[in-house]
Amino acid sequence: MADLPRLHALGDAALLCELPPPATLAVQRRLWALAREAGAWPGVGEVLPGMNNLTLLFDPEQVDAAVLAQRVRARWPELAAAPGADARTVEVPVDYGGEHGPDLHDVARHTGLSPAEVVKRHSAGEYVVYLLGFLPGFAFMGGLAPELATPRRSEPRTAVPAGSVGIGGAQTGIYPSPSPGGWQLIGRTPLQLFDPQAASPTLLRPGDQVRFVAQSITL
Repeated sequence: MADLPRLHALGDAALLCELPPPATLAVQRRLWALAREAGAWPGVGEVLPGMNNLTLLFDPEQVDAAVLAQRVRARWPELAAAPGADARTVEVPVDYGGEHGPDLHDVARHTGLSPAEVVKRHSAGEYVVYLLGFLPGFAFMGGLAPELATPRRSEPRTAVPAGSVGIGGAQTGIYPSPSPGGWQLIGRTPLQLFDPQAASPTLLRPGDQVRFVAQSITL
C-alpha cells in the first residue's frame, strides 16, 4: 500500500496533503491523479499541486475538513499514478557555456567532471516537469543525473537572463523571464517559456517530458 499523505489544515478552508521526501515521479503522478479527482469533489474549489504535496482549497460551508481528509485517505491507496494532463515531449535547444552558461566551469569543478562531460550528461537526461512555480512558467524538473547535483550559488545574481538553463541542487530548470536567481547557469535557450498574451501562456506543463539538445557548446 502506498504511504498515506500527511494532512495539515491551512486555516479553515485549505487542506495540505504532503508526502515524505524524496520527491519521486511515481508519487508526483499519484498526486496529479488525486488533483484531477479531488477537483470534482463537492465543496472543493481549487487544487494546487506542488512538489511532493497537494493543497485543496474548499468551502467549509459545503464540506467538513475532517470529511475531506477522510476522503483523501480512503482514495489515496486506490489511485493509479497518472501522467500530467496532455503530457508531451518537448525538445529545448541550448547554447551551453560561454556567456550563456557562465557557471559551467564551476559545476565541472564541483562535480569533478570536465565541462564537456557536464554538457554531455545534462543533455542526455530525460526530465519530467514536476510543477511550475517561483516565476510564471518556471518548470521544476526531476531527472537530473545525481552526479550533476550542484548547490546554488552562495551569492545569487541580481539579474538572470530569460531562457537561462541552470542547476539548483538536485534539479535543473529554465528561467522564463529576467529575474534574480541563485541557480548555477550552464546554458541558455532561445525558446520563449512564458508569453502572457498566448492562449497557453507557459511552454511547459506539469507532466511534460523535456529533452535538452545542445545546439552549441563553448568551453
